[in-house]
Formats: sequence, structure tokens, C-alpha cells
Amino acid sequence: MRVKCRLGDVLACLDDLEAVVWELYRHGGAVMPPRNPLGILKALVVKRFRNILSDRELYRRLWSDSELRRLCDVEAFEKPYHPSQPTRFRQRIGPEGLERVMEDILGRLRDAGVVKGGIVACDATLIKACSKRDPKDDCRGYSDHDARVGRAEKTYMLGYKLHLAVDACSELPLAVIAAPANENEKKHAPKLLEKAFKTSNGQIKVLVADSQYSSRRLRKNMADHGLKPVIPYPANQNPMEAGFLRVDKRFRTRGPEWLKRLYAIRLLLKEPFQG
Repeated sequence: MRVKCRLGDVLACLDDLEAVVWELYRHGGAVMPPRNPLGILKALVVKRFRNILSDRELYRRLWSDSELRRLCDVEAFEKPYHPSQPTRFRQRIGPEGLERVMEDILGRLRDAGVVKGGIVACDATLIKACSKRDPKDDCRGYSDHDARVGRAEKTYMLGYKLHLAVDACSELPLAVIAAPANENEKKHAPKLLEKAFKTSNGQIKVLVADSQYSSRRLRKNMADHGLKPVIPYPANQNPMEAGFLRVDKRFRTRGPEWLKRLYAIRLLLKEPFQG
């Protein structure tokens, strides 16, 4: 029931972005689209919330589910969005346009009180590339030249790493950075923090993350913003403050109780990060 409520909040915010979406879509070319771009955007949002894995599966669901068609602005006399239409939408809007739409949605959700932004959890998840490894360089993709091989638990995978800063209250992302899978969390953490701080309108007070994010640069950046880091120190790193947190190989936490309770938020939010 909680997910349905959140989905309704997000889709209600999208209605106010119709002019923005049309403007961005027109910048991709002079030809008018055969379908409403706002409806296609809603379909892509529903696809993520309902964990629909592909555009083709979304197409099948739209045929069989009248409620889903209503949510995606498909009229009774219309066919569902063909898989090629979301593809063209993404190409014409582009990454910068989608990021602008995301920022507008989050701003409206923040103003409506859905996104609090007081406590933010950071983590990263691997996304497998639709490519095989380059036979001349097996660390990169063959058809997807930007994909790289990165560590995936006990093995390695070719793809990308999605870095996320998530509002602990609503479990909605405040900031997202996509990068090759071989790039460490520390590299993108400062920019991720800046984007999340901007999206939350400076409301972040606590940032929770695992030891992969532990670096002097990030901790100093957080101190400059007046944020409290809830990040365990790895065994080879000396603490910068008193009352610090550590986590051993069995994921047992050691430190002040209030830090351990805040760190538990990351464990509760870990499931959405698995992609």
C-alpha cells in the first residue's frame, strides 16, 4: 500500500511537467511525436516502480492491465506504447534532459513533504552491460566501449556502477551518477553529495554509507556542509574524530550506540540498491 501511495505522488507531480517534457522532446528534432511524451515518461516511471524489466514486458503489461494504461495516459481507443517509443523518447530527451526532469520531480516532492532529505544513505549497484568483452582488451566492452569490468561480490562483471544518494524517509533517490564499473565509490562521492545537497535544498543533516566511502576528502567536504558522517573507518584508516564507527568482516558494528542505530538505516535500504 505504501508503494501505491508513493507512485501516485510521483505521477501527480509529472502532470505539472508537461510543458517541460514537450520542450525537451522538441529539442531532439522538429518532427512531432506520434504519442504524448508525458505519457511515455509516466510509463517509464511505472516500469521502475513495478519492477518491469524491459520495454517489451511493459508493452505486454499495458495490453493486459487497464489500470496500468490509465496511469500511463493511454486512452481506451489507443494501443499501448510500442517498445520502440520509449527507446526514441530516451534518445531524444537525452541524459541531461532526463536529469532535469528528475530534479523537477524531486523538487516538487520535496516541497510537498514526501522527500525529507534529513538522513541520506549512499551506496552503489552494478548494472550489467549488453555487450561481451573486447577480445583485444577484456577489461572493457566490445560493442559498448564505455563499459568496464568491475567487482561484483565474489566475481567480476562487465557493466556500469550506479552511485545513489537516497532519502532514508521516502527511499527515493536524491542524486544519481552512472559510471564505469571499475571506478570506486570514493571518486564520485563528493559530486554525489553536492547533487544530493542541492536537491534536498540543504536539508541533509546525516549521511550514512559503508566503509567504501571513507576518505579524508569526503569527510572534510561533509564537515564544510555541516553534515554528520555515519561511515565506518576501515581497519587501515586512522579516525579523524572521537566516537567513531567500525565494522568487522562479519558485519558486526563497534562504536557509540547512536551511530550503530543510524548505520542500521543503510542495511534497511540495501535491498533497493540491488537493481
